[in-house]
Amino acid sequence: MKFILNKTDTKTKARLGKLVTAHGEINTPFFMPVGTNATVKATSHEELLACGAQIILSNAYHLYLRPGMEIIEKFGGLHKFMAWDKPILTDSGGYQVFSLAKLRKLSDAGVIFQSHIDGSPHKFTPEDVMNIQMTLGSDMIMPLDECAPYPCAFEPAKKAMERTTLWAKRSRIHFDERAVRLENKNQILFGIVQGSIYKELRERSVHEILDIGFDAYAIGGVSVGEPVPLMFETLDWVLPFLPKERLRYMMGIGMPDQIVRAVGEGIDMFDTCIPTRYGRNGTAFTSKGRLVIRNAPYSDDERPIDETCGCFVCQKYTRSYIRHMVRINEIMGLRLLSYHNLYFYLHLMQNIRSAIAEGRFEAFRDNFIEEFQSYDSLD
Repeated sequence: MKFILNKTDTKTKARLGKLVTAHGEINTPFFMPVGTNATVKATSHEELLACGAQIILSNAYHLYLRPGMEIIEKFGGLHKFMAWDKPILTDSGGYQVFSLAKLRKLSDAGVIFQSHIDGSPHKFTPEDVMNIQMTLGSDMIMPLDECAPYPCAFEPAKKAMERTTLWAKRSRIHFDERAVRLENKNQILFGIVQGSIYKELRERSVHEILDIGFDAYAIGGVSVGEPVPLMFETLDWVLPFLPKERLRYMMGIGMPDQIVRAVGEGIDMFDTCIPTRYGRNGTAFTSKGRLVIRNAPYSDDERPIDETCGCFVCQKYTRSYIRHMVRINEIMGLRLLSYHNLYFYLHLMQNIRSAIAEGRFEAFRDNFIEEFQSYDSLD
């Protein structure tokens, strides 16, 4: 399990590398389609592979509730259960617990929460979350952390950051002890930097997480409602301290122009449910921005979703036909939009990697952001 940094762009901070995992190699920077419940919504594994997916993300909280650890353990882990033989990252469920504000109680010991499914009571400690993810057998795992909301006053943000550090220490110790016991050292454990929108807290958090020592590092607590400029200011506070030889993960940011910009700041990996969520709601992503295909102007539009796209949807179907399927709630229309959006995101990452390799990423970034934003304003 290792990360190889092959190139850093001379005009930006964009990085090109390769991550070697137990289930295959991943070229960086990369995007992870979100398969929260061990499935990327409305998309088969075969379609994911055709799109160019190198890895998917799943969620420990949801899998713990359904189908449950006993069933997944019976299959020998998450890869075999879901018949996916490429790498998987599992999130700890910290964000999901954070979103259950009225159904949970936090303390330094852990979190007591009610299931969003049936209201049943459950408890997660940092050690529990490590056990769950080691049972899942995912290639990359996240410790339990506390994600401060936005807006958040300084003192609550400070408490959440301190609790994240406390839980990170306990996670690291328990992970190492159990990995030795099970003779299983094939998982990459991330440390998560928190601190909300406060420079003092972000800098303190990154130093405390670095002192514990992790295989890779993530920036959490972003894309929770804060303005985009504040989101990127967080990178300015954190990235200078992160070791160059470790993976850098910006959790949960999702718009294509944001991803392109973050790559230029030195981020290696991304995830968001936006491609499939927007697809299910009748919106497609194109090289010129978002296209709300359910809108009336596309009712007789003979063009593909994106005339520059190579996916089979754009090669075969018109905007008019896809709009018709969306309007009558035909599931095929939503599946086609989800596929196209995933292809768009994954092909964007391929183009980013090519631009970095060829020394033209700065021009690629600037052109993409300009084109994408100009079209987006039309919707």
